[in-house]
Amino acid sequence: MFSHFRKKFIGDKAFYKMILTMVVPMILQMMITNLVSLIDNIMVGRLGTEPMSGVSVVNQFIFVFNVTIFGAVAGPSIFGAQFFGKGDHEGQKYTFRFRLIVCAAIITIAAAVFSLFGSPLISLFISKESEPEQASAILKCGSEYLRIIIIGLIPFGIGQAYSSVIRECGETKIPMIGAMSAIGINVLLDYGLIFGKLGMPELGVRGAAWATVIAKTFEALVVIVWAHTHHDRNKYIIGLFRGFHIPSRLIADITKKGILMLVNEFLWSLGMSVVMQCYSVRSTDVVAARNISSTMTNLFSSIYVQMGACIAIIVGARLGANKLKEARDLDNKLLFFAVVSAAAVGLVTLPLAPLFPQFYNTEDNIRDLAAYMIMIQAAAMPMWSYTNACYFTLRSGGKTGITFLFDFGFTWLIMIPLAAVLSYCTHLDIRIVFAVVTLSEVIKVAIGYFMVRSNIWINNIVDDI
Repeated sequence: MFSHFRKKFIGDKAFYKMILTMVVPMILQMMITNLVSLIDNIMVGRLGTEPMSGVSVVNQFIFVFNVTIFGAVAGPSIFGAQFFGKGDHEGQKYTFRFRLIVCAAIITIAAAVFSLFGSPLISLFISKESEPEQASAILKCGSEYLRIIIIGLIPFGIGQAYSSVIRECGETKIPMIGAMSAIGINVLLDYGLIFGKLGMPELGVRGAAWATVIAKTFEALVVIVWAHTHHDRNKYIIGLFRGFHIPSRLIADITKKGILMLVNEFLWSLGMSVVMQCYSVRSTDVVAARNISSTMTNLFSSIYVQMGACIAIIVGARLGANKLKEARDLDNKLLFFAVVSAAAVGLVTLPLAPLFPQFYNTEDNIRDLAAYMIMIQAAAMPMWSYTNACYFTLRSGGKTGITFLFDFGFTWLIMIPLAAVLSYCTHLDIRIVFAVVTLSEVIKVAIGYFMVRSNIWINNIVDDI
């Protein structure tokens, strides 16, 4: 029995070498990006609860934008990964053009929405129980931060389009180098511009925004310049901007499968913000505590999130090459490895839970609540890892309709109603509410298990294009 389990779920040395060679740079890149956010958060947190809460609320909007961009590049990336596995560079070029156009459209729409409706959106997350002075301070800090951070939408969106096509070719180190180069710039500018050090002006939350915008711009430039100066490694880049022709058949296929992914990512991230808004009706303290806890867990979640992305690349390439049995076998081992890795990360996170909130200049009750939230999220990490891996498995075979129901359906039909009812209609302690909503992920685990086991995702989608 054990030998069967080992054969099915545990790979050999060559397997783990292949996985780690690909996924470690991806994890490091995301961890570095999240580390920058963590440092931003801690430094802003030193300014007090109101600035931290204002920036936290705005970062909910930026989170929705970022995830929507990921959704925008995800659809074309399904085809891009399979075109790469097939050795079709022209096909990759067409998918790259598609994602550049869509990302540009999303950037324009998001900038317009944030510019026109920024203040009303921020106000939705300010508890009616807050003192008028506190509410005014949160709104002011959030609005100042948002006006500047909008500029950073451009380098992030375009940079992700480039990073996605580079990664689907198995080149994961360059995006990591870009992220590592940017972190030093971000930390230096954070320290100088937030607190007025190193001869720089003291700008508070505006300084944090400028530091982030400059760092994101530099990170994007590293990836873009590398792509255009290494034609031998990026054959799809040759003639990329000689017109923007994309075969109509491919546009239809990408749109058919990709639009659901784009809408799914947008609605899922929006749903997470709605859950946050439900928590926020209890008090502004909950917003501050949730900000601290999510910053901490986002750093470590880089491991299982990028394991999912790795599954999409590796399994997608095998499907595109018509190696269907190999794709199934690799997916079993990748799913198991993802869950075990997340469980280990969760165990490492637990002892750090009471320590991390001490870096913030805020009240003790907010620190205690944040520590509790971190522990609950650490317990949920193996479940998040499994459902994330299931999502990318289904996506690798182009089953975007099913992934839409899997992700969007769970968030809006189960998680949001649960958070809304418990937050608005009961007097349960916020700790119980948070634990019940977070650990409801177990329902999604069961759904994901049966979907992946059905093998409906084992599918080559580029042979006839």
